[in-house]
Amino acid sequence: MSSQSSVGSSSTKRLMAPDILAKKGGEPIVSLTAYHAHTAAIADKFCDFLLVGDSLGMVMHGYETTVPVSLDLMIMHGRAVVRGARRALVVVDMPFGSYEESPEVAFRNAARVMKETDCGAVKLEGGRRMGETINYLVQRGIPVMAHIGLTPQSINVIGGFKAQGREEAQWAAIEEDAKIVAEAGAFSVVLEAMAAPLADRITKAIAIPTIGIGASAACDGQILVMEDMLGLSPRVPKFVKEFGQIGDLIERAIGGYAEEVKARTFPAPEHTYAMKEANSGGAAAGKTASKKSKTSAK
Repeated sequence: MSSQSSVGSSSTKRLMAPDILAKKGGEPIVSLTAYHAHTAAIADKFCDFLLVGDSLGMVMHGYETTVPVSLDLMIMHGRAVVRGARRALVVVDMPFGSYEESPEVAFRNAARVMKETDCGAVKLEGGRRMGETINYLVQRGIPVMAHIGLTPQSINVIGGFKAQGREEAQWAAIEEDAKIVAEAGAFSVVLEAMAAPLADRITKAIAIPTIGIGASAACDGQILVMEDMLGLSPRVPKFVKEFGQIGDLIERAIGGYAEEVKARTFPAPEHTYAMKEANSGGAAAGKTASKKSKTSAK
C-alpha cells in the first residue's frame, strides 16, 4: 500500500512535478529559495515550489560563488526544507561537479539527493549539453528542472555574472537550449538574467513552464533568492526587488539586546526563575506515608 493512501483526508497534499508542469500558461507560478525549516514553513503558505538553491553557498556560507558548494551541504539543507514545507514541491539544486561527468554519475548523485532529503525534484544547469543527462534522469524516475541563460556554476567560463541574450545574435543558441531541455523531459526551466524579449519568445515557444529570475513578467512563474528579496543581502542583482527590510529590523533588535545586557536591564525578573516555595502539605503527606510503610513492615 502506498504511503499516500494511508494518509488521512485532512492531510495536506504536497505538489509534485506534474502539478507544476500543468500550470503552463495559467496562473503564474510562485517560488522562492529556502534553506531552513522555519523559513520554508512560512514560504510554504504562498509558494508552489521551494528551491534549495546552491546560492546558499553565497548567502549563508560566505562563498564568493556557488562553485564550492558540496553535495553533502545541499542534502543537509534539503532535509531541513522538506521538514519545514508541507504543500510546496521541494526542488534541490545539483551542485557543481555532481552531474556533469556523465548521465550515470548524475543519476547516482541525484538519486542520493532524493533518497536522503525526500525532495520531489532536482535542478541542474545547462542547455543542450545536458539534454542527454536530463532524459536519462527522467526515464529513471527523477523529475528535473532545467536552468539556462546565466548559469552561475559556469561563471569562471562566462567571465562573471553577466546577463544573457542582450544581443540578438545570441538568441538562436539560447532558444535551442530551451527547446532541447523541454524535449529531453524537464518539467520546467529557469531563465536567469535573460533579455526580456528573448524570455518572452522562449515562454511562448516551449511546452513547459518558464521560471523567470531577472527575465520577464511574461514567464510562467518567478523565483527570487529569499534573502535578497527580504533585504538580508548586502548586495543584490539589478533584477531583485526588496519586498522587505528584514536586515534593518534584525540590526535594531540585536542593538537593543546589546544595550540592555550592558545596562543589566535584561534579563528582568519576568525573564528569570524564582525559587519554589516550600510545600508544607506535601511534607506532612510524606511523613504519613513513611509511618504507614513502617507499620506494614512489622
